[in-house]
Amino acid sequence: MSDAAQSGPMLAADGTPLKQSLARSLRNQKMRALMLIAPLLIFVLISFIVPIASMLFRSVENNIVADTLPLTVEALQDWDADSGELPDEPVFTAFVTDMVAAIEAKEHTRLGTRLNYEQTGMSSLFRKSGRKMKKLDPVADAPFKDKLIEIDKDWGELQTWRTIKTHSVTITNGYFLNAVDMRRTPEGIQSQPEDKQILVKLFVRTLIMSLIITGSCILLGYPIAWILANLPMRTANVLMILVLLPFWTSLLVRTSAWKVMLQQQGVINDVLVWLGMVADENRLVMINNQFGTIVAMTHILLPFMILPMYSVMQTIPPSYLRAAKSLGATNWTAFWRVYFPQSVPGIGAGSILVFILAIGYYITPEIVGGTKGVFISNRIAYHISSSLNWGLAAALGTILLAAVLILYWAYDKIVGIDNVKLG
Repeated sequence: MSDAAQSGPMLAADGTPLKQSLARSLRNQKMRALMLIAPLLIFVLISFIVPIASMLFRSVENNIVADTLPLTVEALQDWDADSGELPDEPVFTAFVTDMVAAIEAKEHTRLGTRLNYEQTGMSSLFRKSGRKMKKLDPVADAPFKDKLIEIDKDWGELQTWRTIKTHSVTITNGYFLNAVDMRRTPEGIQSQPEDKQILVKLFVRTLIMSLIITGSCILLGYPIAWILANLPMRTANVLMILVLLPFWTSLLVRTSAWKVMLQQQGVINDVLVWLGMVADENRLVMINNQFGTIVAMTHILLPFMILPMYSVMQTIPPSYLRAAKSLGATNWTAFWRVYFPQSVPGIGAGSILVFILAIGYYITPEIVGGTKGVFISNRIAYHISSSLNWGLAAALGTILLAAVLILYWAYDKIVGIDNVKLG
């Protein structure tokens, strides 16, 4: 072989340079792998990423005022809300023109509902005024200032027009302010009235009770997982059926069962009275409060703690404990210094799983929590299904998501997410 042939590039069987052939082969492998996981990526994008992005957008989106009252919003730009005087006639003319079009499109009630979130009474004002305003002619019936005030005296109130102008921006921080018991007003950011300051309290309650539920699951689940991991396989499999049994029962049935068990005339109180531990007239109140929520949710989420811990404990060789004892360690020292550190990854995996599930639960707190045991998730569900204040619900959900991510980051810094294992 000549020196020129030896110094030239190595060739593949088809005559192409080997380096180029390997790169093409690797690229084809990556494309095949991408095609295999493409359905899963599309599913995750549609079912997970898109809803979260939509929620983030809804928490700041506020187009309804500007889209429904475009001429009014433009005319209000020249009005000084702090002047103490009502807007001039051009604003009223623009408002009637916009409202006649909105009434035809049946959009005025949606606008009233949106503004009612900021000032009570706006919904009924738009609804009742709409019946009479649709008869006005934007050209023939001018001027409109006195006519509107005659339709409803609230159109002669300064606060009504200040509210419309304040909340006419297309991107707003108002929902996030409402989510932390603040509000956007013509005078600036202010606290909500004391009787409406509930959301921050619900956030704190949700975090604290979720941590308590997670701690309760650790205390109850660790001994069970340890027993299952150290029993003979045949016995452990039989007992594992009891751990998995709740998954075969409806969530509503389990929650309703706790409601029957915990009520003042329920099974637990009846047993305590029968044993003489509690007087019949002093039965314990264990339902429609935080205690009932903690008990029911601990029972429901306990399997999610046991399974990760059990799978990790199964991988810990028993010879480690025997070796520690042979070197003079007591049972407690061998457990604490040798066994427990190896089970921490299972505790971490179970804790993250239980905490994230607990912080978003709303069915169980709704049934057994009453007014003192509900979570912020119950408020989110209320605004989505009842009040239809989707902007506030999205803001609450975004804050809850941010809180979970911050706690996840803190857990990673303190414990290390690499130490979390499922066996």
